[in-house]
Amino acid sequence: MLAALMLAAFTFNTAENLPVGLLELISESLRVPVSAVGLLVTGYGVTVALSSLPLAHALRAVPRRHVLTGLLAALVVSSLAAALATSYWLLLAARLLTALAQALFWAVAGPAAAGLFAPAVRGRVVGALSVAGSLALVLGVPAGTWLGQWSAWQVPVAAPAGLGLVSLVTIAALLPTSRPEEESAAFGTGPDTRRFRTVLTAGTLSATGAFAGFTYLVTFLGDVSGFPPGTVSGLLVVFGIACLAGVSVTGAVLDRFPRSALTAAVATQAAGMLGLYAAGGSRPAAVVFLSLMGAALGPVFMTTQSEVLRCAPGRTDLALAANSGLYNAGIAAGAALGGLVLPLAGVRATFLAGGLTTLGACAVLAAGRLRQGGGRQALPAPET
Repeated sequence: MLAALMLAAFTFNTAENLPVGLLELISESLRVPVSAVGLLVTGYGVTVALSSLPLAHALRAVPRRHVLTGLLAALVVSSLAAALATSYWLLLAARLLTALAQALFWAVAGPAAAGLFAPAVRGRVVGALSVAGSLALVLGVPAGTWLGQWSAWQVPVAAPAGLGLVSLVTIAALLPTSRPEEESAAFGTGPDTRRFRTVLTAGTLSATGAFAGFTYLVTFLGDVSGFPPGTVSGLLVVFGIACLAGVSVTGAVLDRFPRSALTAAVATQAAGMLGLYAAGGSRPAAVVFLSLMGAALGPVFMTTQSEVLRCAPGRTDLALAANSGLYNAGIAAGAALGGLVLPLAGVRATFLAGGLTTLGACAVLAAGRLRQGGGRQALPAPET
């Protein structure tokens, strides 16, 4: 059952991030600027941000089995519609349907997976979902970029439909049907409103910082680092492998060091982005700092999800929906920020803007730890 949820996570993340590797192909095919194709990421993030919590609230009484199968059906339909789109606006509409499905996916999948296991290992369960999501960057996006370059961008855009169908059938057949509020992971193990707000704020700022640069990564690697177009797919694989390594290592220690894991991920992201800005003109340095950024991107969202399962002040599905919504608001804001900086100061400056924003997330976490040290609301499982 966990494997089916992991496949769904991989498929949703692949569908979400495919435009990053296909920006120029879609731009040429539909005859729109690269910055307009970047709005496919922004619009996706805005949709998830605005709809996550309302959808979770509206469907809070529906068994997760029914919700997940409906979300995967929407993914299948929207992926096929996107591949058949003959104009930018039709493609955008199909992307927004996928975004509506993903808006609820992480809110429902997290508790559904965690509820299958004991509370002591839920960090590793969230880590497993995040590993699957990170494989989208290792396999999904590079493979999609390669397929698009050797055929047409429509081919990789349609691929999530097949994977989504496999997940849909498996989940419909195997996931138990029960009332969401009766499941073991329906509520946080250590409710803490102050920590919850700190985690949401830091996650949002981190997402804003990451996607201010990541949305235009392919352009950066060509224009600043000077890599030829044929090597871009390989560099995306390096980025994805680093992301996979990051979530694998973080997942192994997440149950024991929940606070430090989040702080380390955000700090690593800041170092990678600022390093790309400062030294990205050197190819070896670009690979090093690209790897650092990759090693942080997956763990940031994973650690916020895990922390929300611990400190949610109410239902975990609503809390996770809030986290996913705000994180995706950060994605949208980051893509928009990069889009504003790009024509004014060039693609290199998008990584400076992103790195400084990520430093703001570090400051929020540091301030939260200082306040928590004052003593009133500690998490029930302190770090050792």
